Amino acid sequence: MSTQELESLINMLRTGGPDLAAPPPQARENFEAMLGGIPIAEDVAFEPTSLGGIPARWSSTPGASQERVLLYLHGGGYVLGSSQGYRPLFSELARAAGARGLALDYRLAPEHPFPAAVDDAIAGYRALLSQGIAPGSIAIAGDSAGGGLTVAMLVAARDAGLPMPAAAVAISPWADLECTGASIVSKAADDPSLNREGLIGMAANYLNGAAPRTPLASPLYADLTGLPPLLIQVGSAEVLLDDATRLAARAGAADVEVQLEIWPHMPHVWHGFAFQLSEGRDAIGAAGAFVAARFQRHRSQKHHETVA
Repeated sequence: MSTQELESLINMLRTGGPDLAAPPPQARENFEAMLGGIPIAEDVAFEPTSLGGIPARWSSTPGASQERVLLYLHGGGYVLGSSQGYRPLFSELARAAGARGLALDYRLAPEHPFPAAVDDAIAGYRALLSQGIAPGSIAIAGDSAGGGLTVAMLVAARDAGLPMPAAAVAISPWADLECTGASIVSKAADDPSLNREGLIGMAANYLNGAAPRTPLASPLYADLTGLPPLLIQVGSAEVLLDDATRLAARAGAADVEVQLEIWPHMPHVWHGFAFQLSEGRDAIGAAGAFVAARFQRHRSQKHHETVA
């Protein structure tokens, strides 16, 4: 790690990061402006589409398998974010997994509160399955609120009797909308991006009166039995550190194959700054390798079943 790289990023986030507590229209504009400054590799192709009636965006990179899909659920506290703004992150994660990327523009709060995001994520997953894409060739990934949404969608899919995908990746997941983790306080001085006040405000916009421990809103409180292999990545400088560690413990207790990675000194969703931070590139590579290995596992299992 270059200390200078990290210090530069931390300073940028503290002084020039978007005000997440601003009114949603202003916060969205500021968030998109920040994301719009992140460079995109020249060899990535993007294509707008619709998935189960939900706007979405494909990404493809040279050599990626056309059969494998990484369905991405962006972050932004359920209030901000878009497939357009998240092009650099979801396309590079898909590249690392050897798959096509597909970022979903699920409906945002407060205009569309809970459970709209979960409903849209499920609709997107159903649409992929209906197109004949094998569940073993699909992985789900998301960051921050999208990381929590990733787990909530899997729980909802399981309850609906849908087959599970090959794997899931939750980056810096927001899994407890009540914000009860000790790191909300203990890491407050270290986290340049998030704070309890902003999180509580976004939670109120999304929940719209629903109880914060509702399992599909806060998957920390869900029964995680039967979920696919799960990778959770989080930085040690995050107020959401305890969301990640508690979610991993809950998944493990439910006999889910779970891998927890705590990256020292890293801020919230440092992957998004891979263009300037080597750990961002390394974390994307690690997540992609996790997904690619589970794709390969399903392919091997299918081969053995065919031979048998």
